[in-house]
Amino acid sequence: MSLIDFEIERHTNPVDMIEQIASFHDWAFERSGDDEITISISGQWCDYHVSFSWLEDIEALHLACAFDLKVTEQRKIEVMRLLALVNEQLWMGHFDLWNQEGFVMFRQSLLLAGGAEATSQQVEGMLGNALESCERYYQAFQFVVWAGRSANEALDTALFETAGEA
Repeated sequence: MSLIDFEIERHTNPVDMIEQIASFHDWAFERSGDDEITISISGQWCDYHVSFSWLEDIEALHLACAFDLKVTEQRKIEVMRLLALVNEQLWMGHFDLWNQEGFVMFRQSLLLAGGAEATSQQVEGMLGNALESCERYYQAFQFVVWAGRSANEALDTALFETAGEA
């Protein structure tokens, strides 16, 4: 429901800018349509598959970042506990479990209502936040799924930071 009823003409598609950013960084990408692009980015722990979608009807740019970690049926409840604990730590974006496929995914949106245009700094900030979050918590998800650890143990391990040098 709009309080003010008039159309604002958008001059650019934010996905075009994301394609330029991917090309600049030499990342492999696939443009499945005018409003969607998927980028493959290598991280420290795994490869990330980042999808940007322009949702014109709500004027939002949606980012979804998935990594190769299939959650088994036996570990779903503990992964969901971990999701709740991890999401409490995040200021922007959140992790979800795509139940049917069993994949953990980081998601974030940028609202561009009223004809606002996304800047490259905003897009790179979204992408940087997604990759940083995935890199930070990937091992926690792995500990729950593959090592059978509890959500609390896994999060404690992921948040443990070493100081000094050996």
